[in-house]
Amino acid sequence: MLLIFFATLTMIHAQDRPNFILVMGDDHGWSETGYNGHPHLKTPVLDEMATRGLRLDHFYAAHPSCSPTRASVLTGRHPNRCGTFAPGWSIRPEEITIAHLLSEAGYLCGHFGKWHVGAVKAESPLNPAAMGFDAYVSHDNFYEMNPEMSRNGGAPEVLEGEGSEVTIAETLKFIDRAHEEGKPFLAVVWFGSPHEPYSGLEKDLALYNDLPIEYEHRKVRLTSMKTGKPTERVLRAVLRERYAEITAMDRSIGYLRNHLEMSGLRDNTVLWYCGDNGSPSSSGRVETPLRGQKGTMYEGGIRVPGLIEWPARIAKGRLSVLNAVTSDMLPTLCDLAGVAIPQRPLDGVSLASLLTGEMTQRPPICFWSYSSKRITTHTPELKPWIDPLLQEGTTKLVKYMGSKRTRSFRNFHQPEITEADYGGSRVLLDADHKLVIDGNENIELFDLRKDRAEGMDLHESQSELALKLQKQLRYWQTSVLQSLRAGDYP
Repeated sequence: MLLIFFATLTMIHAQDRPNFILVMGDDHGWSETGYNGHPHLKTPVLDEMATRGLRLDHFYAAHPSCSPTRASVLTGRHPNRCGTFAPGWSIRPEEITIAHLLSEAGYLCGHFGKWHVGAVKAESPLNPAAMGFDAYVSHDNFYEMNPEMSRNGGAPEVLEGEGSEVTIAETLKFIDRAHEEGKPFLAVVWFGSPHEPYSGLEKDLALYNDLPIEYEHRKVRLTSMKTGKPTERVLRAVLRERYAEITAMDRSIGYLRNHLEMSGLRDNTVLWYCGDNGSPSSSGRVETPLRGQKGTMYEGGIRVPGLIEWPARIAKGRLSVLNAVTSDMLPTLCDLAGVAIPQRPLDGVSLASLLTGEMTQRPPICFWSYSSKRITTHTPELKPWIDPLLQEGTTKLVKYMGSKRTRSFRNFHQPEITEADYGGSRVLLDADHKLVIDGNENIELFDLRKDRAEGMDLHESQSELALKLQKQLRYWQTSVLQSLRAGDYP
């Protein structure tokens, strides 16, 4: 099923092939780092990575919400191709993941933390092992302190400690195992932070005791840590906890980097950090130059931190303003490992030449929040892609999901395509311009190089360009809908 460049691999010894670590923050938007100028947040590790590595200033999540973006990382494809429309919509077992590809090439592959593209229990056809990983310690969704996780499909167990630190501790064990076995490795590390509800260690909370007093006069709605249900709290207290989570996550990434250094692995390990979507409204969207938030197609919803360290190839810090997206991860890693990409439509491109400073342009990037209302309206008539019992999650949440504290998933066979299937908020992003069409078919066009705040709509003054981009976007949507109808599966 998977095509590997065997001839290439025979010339690349295991110790010479790069290791890969893909790290992702949960709801961590572009503005929420020290290196991007946040006035309050303390992120010394990410700041150092931005100074020493490749800083991707125009890096995007493939979708303004979490499950879809994670599907894009695993497959190199837009999530709508496999019906991962929104949080709680699963991937499909027919998808080929980066773990499938690298494991066949001799890599040891592990997943740690938030999974959220299907249930992690043993019988699920979508758990990390079923999707190509050799080992995993994972949660169906997000998690807080003392998280409950499944180890390789086993019954959920509580792992005592701060969520990010627990996740990294398990990752380090896996890295040591790969090192001892003499294998290159892929570690996918998806934190539960800083997704709400928020909490923090006292030492981290104390760093944010002096947030501006004006935040006391605003309230935001989010989940209560005590009840698991919606509540309203003062913004200042909420931000203190959210920022504490981000700082703890940052520190945990530091533990990871230090361990690589002490193990002699850092030089030839590609460490790639990003967020899965923009900051949520529960953070109040304070101190950001970007428009919109999680769930929207404006920059505040899809633009996220993007950092790559690889000392063997990136000898000094560099800033890139080339557009890049989470779908680029699979083709990039395949390129660096000498592995052929799947023979099906991909939406990402390899950024391997960007790491050496040679890449100066890339094809447009398309985004799409598919309007799944038609699917949910006709759910009783549609055939589930997977037995619903296998889609039920088991690892506990603080937050109630309806009447329960676990996350379950869904995916359906797509009915015949109609014009209505082309709806939903969508975007085409080229080198300079961004076309935005909202769910009501309103059209906007922005020049992001001059207007990153998306305040000046150009679609009337540059109507020919807007029309050209609309046609390109429509053509891409047709390809996606063909995939959604299972056109890519044998």
